[in-house]
Amino acid sequence: MTIAVKVRFLAVILGVTLASATSAIPAPKTLASMVTGSVTSQPIGHYEFCQRHKDECGIKTRPAPAPKVTEYGWTAIHDINSSVNNRIMARTDMQVYGREEYWEYPVDAGDCEDYALQKRKELSERGFALSDLLITVVRKPDGEGHAVLTVRTSKGDFILDNLNSDVKLWSDTDYTFLKRQASFDTGRWVTIEDGRDLVVGALR
Repeated sequence: MTIAVKVRFLAVILGVTLASATSAIPAPKTLASMVTGSVTSQPIGHYEFCQRHKDECGIKTRPAPAPKVTEYGWTAIHDINSSVNNRIMARTDMQVYGREEYWEYPVDAGDCEDYALQKRKELSERGFALSDLLITVVRKPDGEGHAVLTVRTSKGDFILDNLNSDVKLWSDTDYTFLKRQASFDTGRWVTIEDGRDLVVGALR
């Protein structure tokens, strides 16, 4: 085999290897990242959660670009989303805690906010910054309120949802996005300017 042939062969092998290694990393799209607006009201469930977990809700950071996520990071995102969805049973706050709107880390059962909190916790333990793990309030097509976890990345804002184990770009979901935790302060919330001709509001 000549040197030229060897070089071409090596280039093909490296190209295949690189493609395989990055196959789980999404390509950028339009409307990849949400546009946030002004500071808005904090959901009462999160406010009470912060009273019990003060160390988690006063973390302030300077605004920074969304991070580049490695192959390891994407694997963690998919694995944790699926794992939490599979091992936590879907139950209402009334069924689990005997009251409405009680946000807490679930033991074996919980509602949408509890799933989001648990995923946020486990991704943080894997090295993700809390400023890039944002609990988000949305409205489902039927008008019901719902909560998901948004993961900020350089490829866009991706949604971890207890109703779907597929990790989707926010603009590929059928939700109306209302508000989310601020990336600069874990105890503050900001509005979301959806950008898809959907009604933006505040879920109280």
